[in-house]
Amino acid sequence: MAAGYAEILRARHAMRLLTGTLVGRLPNATAPIAIVLFIRAEGGSYSLAGALAAVYGVANAVGQPLLGRLVDLRGQPAVQLPAAVLSAVAMTLFAFVGTGTPGLAYTSVAAAGLFTPPLEGGLRALWPSVLPREEQVHTAYAMDAIAQEVMFTVGPLLVTVCVSLWSAQAALVVLNVIGVLGALSVVVSKPSRAWRSAPREAHWLGALRSPGLLVLLAAFLFIGLALGSITVAGVSYGDEHGGAGSSTVYGWMMAALGLGALVGGAVYGARQWSGAPEARLRWLVALLALFYVPLALMPGPVAMVALTAVAGVFLAPCIACAFIVVDRHAPRGTVTEAFSWLVTTFTVGASVGTAVAGPVVEWGGTRWGFAVPAATGALALLVLLATGRVLGDPRTSGRVAAGSENDPNRAVEPRFSSGDRA
Repeated sequence: MAAGYAEILRARHAMRLLTGTLVGRLPNATAPIAIVLFIRAEGGSYSLAGALAAVYGVANAVGQPLLGRLVDLRGQPAVQLPAAVLSAVAMTLFAFVGTGTPGLAYTSVAAAGLFTPPLEGGLRALWPSVLPREEQVHTAYAMDAIAQEVMFTVGPLLVTVCVSLWSAQAALVVLNVIGVLGALSVVVSKPSRAWRSAPREAHWLGALRSPGLLVLLAAFLFIGLALGSITVAGVSYGDEHGGAGSSTVYGWMMAALGLGALVGGAVYGARQWSGAPEARLRWLVALLALFYVPLALMPGPVAMVALTAVAGVFLAPCIACAFIVVDRHAPRGTVTEAFSWLVTTFTVGASVGTAVAGPVVEWGGTRWGFAVPAATGALALLVLLATGRVLGDPRTSGRVAAGSENDPNRAVEPRFSSGDRA
């Protein structure tokens, strides 16, 4: 397993692109907690902090596919770096303005979210040009999913360190400056400067004209909803079983969820898979939904943490497999936009999940809260099963094989040259 990932990281530019992308995405990963801590330090209410964090999230969801389309049209350096700078300037303005002028605070936070550069989608568009073999690209997708789990674990810790050493205001500024440096490292690299999207058919829908991509986005909306609902149900479980240490129980559950995803993603990416990725994705989503079910048993804290770890095992493999499916179904010339849509849909789903789980827990209790991820995981599976014919044929998605930036081996079919092997 380690040898497979080491081979990827030894490839020229691979380590730099992966590290630069992760560092560049730190502001995005840390924004919600940094905004909340800053508002509380300023004496603002939790309601205000939550509203500003929500504005950032909505603006980010809107901006990612739009900027992704611009990257496909104009190239990475022309979009990614200016967007990173504008986002950092807006967040820095918010850090110095504070809540004294509410309108300006909301505007600056919205601008910071809107201009967050689509580095995540950009990296996935670069992998085929950096790695020569098909199986390496698919392993890189899995490694990318694992790295995200690490970033969203380390990011909040960095915020707390910055707050402890300096202040919440400094945390906002420092992390955004670091993010700009990460984006700069990516866009000045040779692969980023040389990358060009394939010629695209002019269409106002862009990547969304692909039926297969729309199916995948619908499924991942429900998967995101499942993940978001677990966080709320986990808080309720911690309150019921943790006593004075409720936050500790909740923290262990969320850490276990991330650990399970790390392990699952590492194992998934370490081997080569035969067969169409669309069919494999259905099995992975089925297993994901299945292992959400035992959470409703709500055993003692130790057993619950173990169940949460198992529930997270199939999340990263689902995401990694989805990257491959996006790559196969994205219309020619829209790969960055398509990846950005997946990120946006998953994020929106997670936000909706937190909103849905709250009333469910209040109405039916914690057990019903844990029923939400199982139910929404099942809905994701139903979407994939009901639309199997659409998702199973990339040729219906408008892909053109010759010259595709996703197909450096110039396959006859709109996929990699070695057929369906992933």
